[in-house]
Amino acid sequence: MMTGWLNERKDSLVALRHFFLILLVVTLWAFNNVAIKWGLLDLPPLFLTMMRFVVVAAILVPFTRITREQLRYLLPLAFTFGFLHFSLLFVGLKFTDAGTGAIVVQLGTPIAMLLAMAILKEKLTLVQIAGIVTSLTGVVVLAGSPTIPAWWVLCLLLCSAVGWAVSNMIVKKSPAIKPLTMTGWLSFLAIPIVGLASFILEADQLNSLVHSSWRGWFGIFYSAIFSSIVAYSLWYSLLRSYNVNLIMPYSLLTPVLSVILGVVVLGDGMNSFKIIGALLVIAGTAIAVINLRNLRMHARLPKFRRLR
Repeated sequence: MMTGWLNERKDSLVALRHFFLILLVVTLWAFNNVAIKWGLLDLPPLFLTMMRFVVVAAILVPFTRITREQLRYLLPLAFTFGFLHFSLLFVGLKFTDAGTGAIVVQLGTPIAMLLAMAILKEKLTLVQIAGIVTSLTGVVVLAGSPTIPAWWVLCLLLCSAVGWAVSNMIVKKSPAIKPLTMTGWLSFLAIPIVGLASFILEADQLNSLVHSSWRGWFGIFYSAIFSSIVAYSLWYSLLRSYNVNLIMPYSLLTPVLSVILGVVVLGDGMNSFKIIGALLVIAGTAIAVINLRNLRMHARLPKFRRLR
């Protein structure tokens, strides 16, 4: 009896520790939008993106190896994830606030579900379709917000979300690649793509880096180390311990925290378009991705029960 009680208490403490790790990861991702906004005060967005990739690649690539078969998939991922998703997100954040950017990019999840239905022939339930429609409605509402100064800014962020969604399709078809290996080599392969775009479209990059304040360097290193390497390492370690359906809903807290941190740290404004649009996007995404049947099953089990 005493041994069983001790084991149960130990499991509870481990579960509690993992719960706080989940909140830490979500907070790291949410604060990344604040770090990027700070970095954009001193550095051009494409150059900031490239420097992020340089730091990630320098840390991870020397300790990882890939095969020729994996390289075939990493090359298109360098464009869809490295350039389309990250570069366009950074450019979009140059012209809007941290919370709005995080909300729109959250649409990558329902867009990925639609692409999976069209390309991979995966079926969607009526509930999932309703969730996707709700999310898209939220973007229509957000389009009226003064935090989106022009239609092309919204398009940039939507293209960033599409880049994330397409990347998921490629990953599903690719051979198994360890998460940090993928992160490192994606960054390495994306450097020339983003660097060329920065060379063509931006100017005075090196001078801006040399004369950058702490904000520019913080934006580079936070986005590379804390948001990418640390957060994803923790996230994938948690996914190895718990069911995906139990962990993934917590990622929906990221845009919520991004809005809050944007208001508290950056002084971003709030308006009815932003509030209603955010609620629709997040609620719609939750409806689309959360498997209620599995959650009900987990509700009958001890909270955060480990997978065996």
